[in-house]
Amino acid sequence: MIPPIANRFVAGESPAEALDHVRQLNERDRKAIVNLLGEHYDDRESVRADAAEYRSLAADIAAADLDACISIKPSQLGLDIGEDVFREELTEIVDTAAEEGVFVWIDMEDHTTTDATLDAFEDLAWKREGGVGVCVQANLKRTREDVKRLADVPGKVRFVKGAYDEPAALAYKDKATVNREYEALLEYAFEHFDDGIAVGSHDPAMIDRAIELHEEHGTDFEIQMLMGIREDAQDTLAEDYEVWQYAPYGDRWKSYFYRRAMERKENLWFAVRAIVGR
Repeated sequence: MIPPIANRFVAGESPAEALDHVRQLNERDRKAIVNLLGEHYDDRESVRADAAEYRSLAADIAAADLDACISIKPSQLGLDIGEDVFREELTEIVDTAAEEGVFVWIDMEDHTTTDATLDAFEDLAWKREGGVGVCVQANLKRTREDVKRLADVPGKVRFVKGAYDEPAALAYKDKATVNREYEALLEYAFEHFDDGIAVGSHDPAMIDRAIELHEEHGTDFEIQMLMGIREDAQDTLAEDYEVWQYAPYGDRWKSYFYRRAMERKENLWFAVRAIVGR
């Protein structure tokens, strides 16, 4: 059982709990990106187990007629074992999800996974004519060129600032520079993309800029935020725009909760207040 201190950020340990959370979001005009927690598997048994749960989850989402999709980390599907393993498992999930009418996001991890992730996305997006999306990170110096490559690919692209501690030779370290890169990527995407843009940010300035670009170009877009962060803003934005909440679940919640609690000062204070009972 997930304690109250952590359930702000995690939608439960079981698929049933996660789908209950999705129902509550849908009632508030928000949609859900459901992620089974897990990453960096080096054994095929764990990969197969999580892949099977994702296929089952897609069927359950469709059967319940929920506004939800799924999001998967490449290392969860065996990328650390081999790119062929990752491709095999991902393809089976995307095929199953397509039959159920459920969209699949491929999360982006650290820079060592970027090429394999983008290659898999592009291949599947062309073969399936969409139905799949990928994440790109503004802090990586390569991302502008990657985004140009993706402009004509069917499917969606999620734009985030980037949370991994990457080498300085490969990534921008200055916050202001990352912000400028993020805004430049949005400007390019809203002008050149036709298949939808996901603005994965909690930064009010970037969300406002995306809204301006939407009004200027008419390009479809959605706003994506994490469960437990700026919940009031999510509700407010959902009154006028498409808002998706990234809702993770599973028994590997402790490490995820720790990252969420430590990455932002307000998250840490929330955890402290929960511990002392205030």
